[in-house]
Amino acid sequence: MDNYKKFKAMLVEEDDGNFNIKIDEKTINDLPSGDVLIRVKYSSLNYKDALSATGNKGVTRKYPHTPGIDAAGVVEESSVNDFIIGDEVIVTGFDLGMNTSGGFGEYIRVPKEWIVKLPKGLSLKESMIFGTAGFTAALALEKLEGNGLKKSEGEVLVTGATGGVGSLAVTILSKAGYNVAAATGKIDKENFLKSIGAKKILKREDADNSSSKALLKTKWDAVIDTVGGNILATSIKSTKYNGSVATCGLTQSPILNSTVYPFILRGVNLLGIDSAHCEMDLRFKIWNKLSAEWKPDNLNLIYQECSLEELKSKVDLILNGKITGRIVVIH
Repeated sequence: MDNYKKFKAMLVEEDDGNFNIKIDEKTINDLPSGDVLIRVKYSSLNYKDALSATGNKGVTRKYPHTPGIDAAGVVEESSVNDFIIGDEVIVTGFDLGMNTSGGFGEYIRVPKEWIVKLPKGLSLKESMIFGTAGFTAALALEKLEGNGLKKSEGEVLVTGATGGVGSLAVTILSKAGYNVAAATGKIDKENFLKSIGAKKILKREDADNSSSKALLKTKWDAVIDTVGGNILATSIKSTKYNGSVATCGLTQSPILNSTVYPFILRGVNLLGIDSAHCEMDLRFKIWNKLSAEWKPDNLNLIYQECSLEELKSKVDLILNGKITGRIVVIH
C-alpha cells in the first residue's frame, strides 16, 4: 500500500478552545501503527462520536482527530496471519475513534485484537446498523439472561427507546421473544416503536417518578436503561423481586440518586454494561447472536443513511436527542 495514498476523512480541529468539523484529506501515513489496514465501507454515528466531534476531552484528548467508534470494511493490508487481504471485518469499541483515528475516515489501521471477522448471516452494512449501539443492547440482554431473565407474561422496559441503543434494544428483545414496554419523550414515534416490536408505549414522565419514595409498585421483569439519572432510579424502584436493570447510558444524567432498599428488600440487580472493552470471546458470541437468532426482521426500519459530508449536520441532532434510530455512514 502506498503510504502517501490520500483518502477522505472527517477532521475535528481545535482553534483557541473552539472545535471545527471539516471533511479533509489524510494519507495512509497519517494513521497510527497497527497490524491491519482496513478500507472502511460503512460506519455509524453514536453519542460518543458527537462528544468527540465537539471537543469533549473526556472522550478525545488530542486534536486534530477523526472520530468514529464503529467501522466495517475490507482488509487491504495485514501483518498477521489472523486476517488476510479481502477479509470482511468489524471494529467497534476499544480506543477506535476516541484517541485512535476512527471510522469517519475511509481507512483505519488497528491492532488485530480489536477486529472481529464478519459473521455469516450479516452484511457489512447490517453490522453498522447495529454498530456499538446494537452490540450494547445485545450485551445488555445477554447479561440480563445470565442473571435469570426468562420469557414470561411480564414486560421488559426500555428507556430512551427511540435512540440508537434504545431502538435496537426494543427490536432485539422483541425478536428474542420478550414483551417490550418502550419509554420515550417522542410520543409522535409511537407507530415507529410498535413497528419495531414494542407492545406498550410509555410517555417519558411515566418512567420518571419524582417522588421521594424508596420503592414503587413493581412493574418490570427487567429494564434496559439508556438514559441514566432519575429515570434509572425510577426503573430500579419499579423492578420486580430478583429482577435486573442493565444500565448503559447517561443522556439524562450520569448521577444516580437511590436508596439501597430495592437491592436489599427486593433483590434487584443493577448491571453495568461496557461494550468498549468487552472480552473477545463474549464479543464473538454477541456478534454471532446478532447474525442469527437475535437478528431482527425489520432492521430496515431503524436507520437512515448519510455521507461523510452530511455527517456534520447530524452531530448536534444526536446530542440534543433529535435522532430516531441509527445513522449509517456510507463511505
